[in-house]
Amino acid sequence: MADDSSLIPEKPSVLQAFSGLSNDEMDILAQADRFAQAEMYPLAQRMDDEEWWPAQIFPKIGGTGYFGITAPESFGGSGMDVFTSGLILQAFGRWNHALALAWVAHENLCLHNILRNGSEAQKKKYLPAMCKGTSIGALGLTEPGAGSDALGSMRTTARREGDHYVLNGRKIYITNGPVADVLLVYAKTDKDAGAKGISAFIVEKDYPGFKVAQKLKKMGFRGSQTAELVFDDCRVPAENLVGIENNGVKVVMSGLDLERAMISPICLGIAERALQLSIDYAKQRKQFGKAIAEFQMIQAKLADMYVWVESMRLFTYQTLRAANVIDENEGGRGEIHKITAAGVMYVAETMNKVLNDAIQIHGGSGYIWESEVNRLYRSIKLLEIGAGTTEVRKMIIAGELLRA
Repeated sequence: MADDSSLIPEKPSVLQAFSGLSNDEMDILAQADRFAQAEMYPLAQRMDDEEWWPAQIFPKIGGTGYFGITAPESFGGSGMDVFTSGLILQAFGRWNHALALAWVAHENLCLHNILRNGSEAQKKKYLPAMCKGTSIGALGLTEPGAGSDALGSMRTTARREGDHYVLNGRKIYITNGPVADVLLVYAKTDKDAGAKGISAFIVEKDYPGFKVAQKLKKMGFRGSQTAELVFDDCRVPAENLVGIENNGVKVVMSGLDLERAMISPICLGIAERALQLSIDYAKQRKQFGKAIAEFQMIQAKLADMYVWVESMRLFTYQTLRAANVIDENEGGRGEIHKITAAGVMYVAETMNKVLNDAIQIHGGSGYIWESEVNRLYRSIKLLEIGAGTTEVRKMIIAGELLRA
């Protein structure tokens, strides 16, 4: 009888079965991890020390195929899914979380939003260069005095003048703002209609009336460039309106759910790296004549950190799976609104606990600014604030529970 053993599916490893990743997904994560360790990690210290932006890295990322993950091959993308983007982001977060944040602002907040909501002409014009990494994207939503109430308190306006819209206003805390070539910007086209009077526009950095007002210095993610932007009678061609006038809230809300889903992999990557650094340090650091890894209190912390990281992994992957199946009409309400808010809230708060114990294990060396674990620790608060604070996330969850 012929040997048909080759037809028997290979038994998954314990790690694969536990994480729920397929062989292909595990390969994608491993490949992205190798790339990030080789190309991104050597840049991390200088980026943090000097708030330096390595101009060569985005074209290198694009040349390796790590931009345009969800974009069709016809635009220079990979034609894959949001879950794959999350795995790549997780790997990048392990080795250079500042670049991971810059990556997701470009890839998810700008490129993917244009892909989902833009016209064919807009996609053909902007996506190929963004997939190559030769054009950097950003999202312009938050304004001075309008953080959690970004839509209701929006003051940036856009009025139609012939073949152009004229934008006036300011945006703040904009990731990639100082280096962006293309920005997806929200403005009020009907000032009396509240959130129903918002429109989305693609703005190029060279449009007259647009400028970077100031580069902002941050506590963490220092290599990720952040800016305040000014629109002073900025003239934007009418064909750069994304979707329908006064219908920008749909673009905002669908994008915010995906943004929350994509913050979790950064948290996971940072926490994974902090755990590994803590294990390594505990093995080599000696006190009272033996490695501190032999002390039960240190072992207890490492055990807690492991459990927290694995719980983060499972929640992150489940949230990404859910985000994979929503379309542009489903964001901003219902189960996906609740799940993405819950996922990022839990993962960001749990990362806080992981990093707190990591610093405690490192002791005095962890408190030193230049140490890697200190750099990771300083990333905590942004991930509890960005894309809706922890408090806003709880409001979303409770609102959806009570609406049921």
